[in-house]
Amino acid sequence: MKHVAVGQAGGPTAVINATLAGFVDSVKERCRLTFIEGGYKGLVEENFLAGDEETVEWIKENRFVPGACLQSGRYPFEKEEICEAVRSLKKNNIDTLVFIGGNGTMEALFKVKKEAERQDWPLQVIGLPKTVDNDLGGTDHAPGFASAAKYIAKTTKDLSRDLYAMKNFEQVRVLETMGRNAGWLAAAAGAWKEYEEEGPHFTALPEQPLNRHQLLKTVQQALDDFGYALIVVSEGVQWEEGSQIELNHVDGRTVLGGISKQISEFIGEELKVNTRAELLGMNQRADTSSLSTTDSNEAYRIGEEGGNWVFQEYDKVMAAVGRRSDVCYTIEIIPVKLETVIAEGERLLPAAFIKDRNAYYEWLAPLMGGDRLTYPPLSKRRVQYSEY
Repeated sequence: MKHVAVGQAGGPTAVINATLAGFVDSVKERCRLTFIEGGYKGLVEENFLAGDEETVEWIKENRFVPGACLQSGRYPFEKEEICEAVRSLKKNNIDTLVFIGGNGTMEALFKVKKEAERQDWPLQVIGLPKTVDNDLGGTDHAPGFASAAKYIAKTTKDLSRDLYAMKNFEQVRVLETMGRNAGWLAAAAGAWKEYEEEGPHFTALPEQPLNRHQLLKTVQQALDDFGYALIVVSEGVQWEEGSQIELNHVDGRTVLGGISKQISEFIGEELKVNTRAELLGMNQRADTSSLSTTDSNEAYRIGEEGGNWVFQEYDKVMAAVGRRSDVCYTIEIIPVKLETVIAEGERLLPAAFIKDRNAYYEWLAPLMGGDRLTYPPLSKRRVQYSEY
């Protein structure tokens, strides 16, 4: 009987537990199951949970809960730790390793496989995708992204109404989304825009350096036309002459954040208007009120299919989403080699979607689901008042 260990790594999403639940439902009757707490650090330190009936039931209860119920986190997984991880697998007689994660997780999983080969340990490895940034190669999209995109689209639409109501006090608001090098999330801010005067009026993406003149010109035009301007910017955006804004460093990893504050202050100084910067924060990856049903169902299905692959001797692959048709949205779960995922690197927003935002919104719509918000126009046509 196979002994399968499964863990979660990297930043959590609203649906990463759905993937775990799907995997568990698929394998629980056919193998010995061990859960890894704390991602790759837990693997190195042997923080394991036995896959008994009580634990399996608890995993299933977390299917619609945000965060990573096994704990994920980030970990400097270097050569020494990788060697120790394989020794841990050998010690516990684990012959199959499954991790749910993004780019870094897939690369780490491949390195564990190579080290297992060096140590002459027969190890099967399977990756299950997740990321809110949607920057994972080898797949049409990744679970977690659609729910985050839906949250951003809804928040942008709602904050447009809020700012419109307060435009005699505050004229410009800058919203900062996640997205280190890829603008999938920031670009999603306009997915539910219905009227010209609704925000976003300007969107800044990491794929394009931010031009000060164009920014001021667009914001001024929105102020002239509507009396307010709502801007959306990805955390990884940089000025044409600048670099990304670093908020902090944790275990050698750069934490980005603060470009919205710079933009807000710049506009305030140049245009002499009241501005505000807003970090949308961790709600982007944890808000279940914006959960996409499509996202949740696909996340579960990926876990389920990945579980089946354990017994079909798939190895060194990630379970990717293939979109079958542009006319009627359907998907298939396909194996993609981990080497391919790694070689593709971070998946940026395609130039075609940057140039034609409506094409991007059409691509995105089925992922976010059918419960799109719709509001009446922001203002009625003004009629001149006269006394009788």
